Amino acid sequence: MKTSWRSASLVASAAAVLVLTTACGQEKADDSTGSQNVGAAPAAGGYGSAGAATETGAAAADGQGAVAQSAGQLAVSDTEKLGEVVTDSAGMTLYRFDKDTAEPPKSTCDGDCATAWPPVPSSGAAAPVGIDKSLLGEVTRSDGTKQLTIDGWPQYRFAKDTKAGDVKGQGVGGTWYASAPTGKKASAGGGGGTAEAADLPGLSTRNDPELGEVVIDKNGMTVYRFEKDVPWPMKSNCIGACLEKWPVVEPVDAADTKGIDNKNDGKRGYVINNRPDGLKQQSIDCWPLYTFAGDKKPGDTNGQGVGGTWYAISPEGKPLGKPK
Repeated sequence: MKTSWRSASLVASAAAVLVLTTACGQEKADDSTGSQNVGAAPAAGGYGSAGAATETGAAAADGQGAVAQSAGQLAVSDTEKLGEVVTDSAGMTLYRFDKDTAEPPKSTCDGDCATAWPPVPSSGAAAPVGIDKSLLGEVTRSDGTKQLTIDGWPQYRFAKDTKAGDVKGQGVGGTWYASAPTGKKASAGGGGGTAEAADLPGLSTRNDPELGEVVIDKNGMTVYRFEKDVPWPMKSNCIGACLEKWPVVEPVDAADTKGIDNKNDGKRGYVINNRPDGLKQQSIDCWPLYTFAGDKKPGDTNGQGVGGTWYAISPEGKPLGKPK
């Protein structure tokens, strides 16, 4: 069952976005993508993220051997870092993509994306002990081929995984995760994460023992602000190569948040930054939001204080732990 913040009226929050004509000094911040989930920003190819563009591009280039082949007898591998993950008969890790959907099943990874992340054919796949056979299914892709699903989530391999047991695709772009036997994301602690972690809203908070209340995204990853950005008129100065390390947070509908200052008074507040590079970026109190590629698991704050300019952000938009 979906939690209450997800069932709130999206119509009202969408209407609120449409009236932000002066918020944060922008001429207009209306955006029909306001209900998109948070994560890293879309790369030029429409998959992964700007932060993962180098990773996926390289994978596409050497993805010659990553041809579509049957997964055969699936297996469950117990890993030290991620707990139980699903592999194919050759021991290669299977992944799921946050921008796909499970209800109804739909794959959104095509073209170059499918070269970097080869879809797993449904034909020939068999469930092992550890995976409920009823969880296995298939989805018809845009090219007409049938792709394996686990609990509705389309399954992929990663072209840069070269040997059994590799999990190089874990966390790429904040959107790709190894699959647990339940179809959920494999995570530290095993079991595909807790029910709470799997059901985080687009933006929420967690209590960090050193920093206090920190904003996190739907994957539990820390959200940051950049002191070289400008809040009024709102401008991001993290461009080009900067985005490889600091992917932007995509727009998140106000109804898909918990504990975030998402009210807008027509001047400052929870609005979308329409960047010159075409990316759309969520902000809090007119400060553009980012995640950090160096954070590998929920709770990491490896971006804190980097260069004296990057700080975890509070639900009110303040830089946490910034020296006075």
